[in-house]
Amino acid sequence: MTDKRKAHEEKLAAQLREWNAQITLLKAKAETAKANAKVEYYTTLEVLQHKRDAAQTKLQELHEAGDEAWEEVKIGAEKAWAEIKTSFQAAVSKLK
Repeated sequence: MTDKRKAHEEKLAAQLREWNAQITLLKAKAETAKANAKVEYYTTLEVLQHKRDAAQTKLQELHEAGDEAWEEVKIGAEKAWAEIKTSFQAAVSKLK
């Protein structure tokens, strides 16, 4: 594995850890929210968890790609990752 590839995967893994931390914080807020707000929190959390799982899957695909296919897989993963990141940021800002 090249240093560039390893650095890229580490960057994505760090972003995934950040999203996990945000989900944890939002779960804590959901617990203290009023009943009508709880529904919105839990609905949004479910969406965020699915998006996080999709990001984890893309990261795993990237990690498992052979050296010859890595660049191609990287392009697809980056596109999906950008879409997930945008959706994630919108959902988190909606609940803050």
